[in-house]
Amino acid sequence: MHILIACDSFKDALAADGVCRAIAAGLRQSHPTARITEMPLSDGGEGLLDVLRGPLGLSWMEKDVADPLGRVIKGRYGLSADRQTCVVEMAEASGLQRLTLAERNPLAASTFGTGQLLADAKTHGARRAILAIGGSATNDAGIGAAAALGWGFLDARGNAVEPNGANLKNVTRLVPVSAPFESMEVLCDVTNPLFGPTGAAWIYGPQKGGTTESLTVLDEGLRHIAALVKDQLGRDIATTPGAGAAGGLGFGAMAFFGATLRRGIEIVLDMTGFDAAAKQADVIITGEGHLDGQSAQGKLIQGLCGRAGITPVIALSGKLSASPEQLKAIGLKAAYCINAEEKPLAEMLANTAANLEKTAAKLTL
Repeated sequence: MHILIACDSFKDALAADGVCRAIAAGLRQSHPTARITEMPLSDGGEGLLDVLRGPLGLSWMEKDVADPLGRVIKGRYGLSADRQTCVVEMAEASGLQRLTLAERNPLAASTFGTGQLLADAKTHGARRAILAIGGSATNDAGIGAAAALGWGFLDARGNAVEPNGANLKNVTRLVPVSAPFESMEVLCDVTNPLFGPTGAAWIYGPQKGGTTESLTVLDEGLRHIAALVKDQLGRDIATTPGAGAAGGLGFGAMAFFGATLRRGIEIVLDMTGFDAAAKQADVIITGEGHLDGQSAQGKLIQGLCGRAGITPVIALSGKLSASPEQLKAIGLKAAYCINAEEKPLAEMLANTAANLEKTAAKLTL
């Protein structure tokens, strides 16, 4: 029997490679003669660099860049072995992880540091960029990243504005430069438009420190920059699904860099060779921290099941609240909760690896 273990991280508990390793340890107890292949995955968010390190032969590149509030930090990105492709996680420079709760302020935050990472990759010869935009602290429609790559954003007096959310409404003129890469793929798993009730500010702004007053300002600024892009660049893209991702960086990447938005899981499955591995497997074991009805809405497991073909897929999860009908809709043959009983969250998180191993050891395949 050939078992393919293809898992994302269990958020706040265990990285993707640790999840795969724990499940493999359990399966070796229950299926000692099985051939086991471990394939850590990512949906394009946290952990993408580590997942693509092997397939692309990434080497780590470091650069002093700005954090969301402009302070100098050490940022990291990946550069492929042939130096043609760079992989950048925008959260590395411009993510909430860089700020304390008290520091969160989407009016002041900027994606400038993300643009600096992209610019450094360009100077090292990268011609293709893969940009993961999960976990942002920003709401600047990507003007910060664009400014770092040479775009000009001028006010009514012709002066450059500080590229942040508060100043979106003050931009009156866009000064373009050529696209920095021959191609850019932006990994995005949400479908929000740029502005409006379901846009970047109102949906994601509160977790970034936004108030009703500041979110109103930000939404107006997003509407304003969208109108400028339409009038001055001829690009009417504010309602494109995903334009509102990462505080509008999805929009900015399309508008200023000519980027294409793609589902993160699709590009990861392509690059890791999942399709070929799935065809060779007799069964696929995957996992997710919380398996619920939303898992059928574009998350990693749903994307994986859609690419598994006729190979059955079984999921392990820290919490299982999806109904049998929902599991079927996702495409799963079966799903099992690794926590035999409800315990304090901290305790369950700490025991994730042990419980994955125990559950995998009990599987009958």
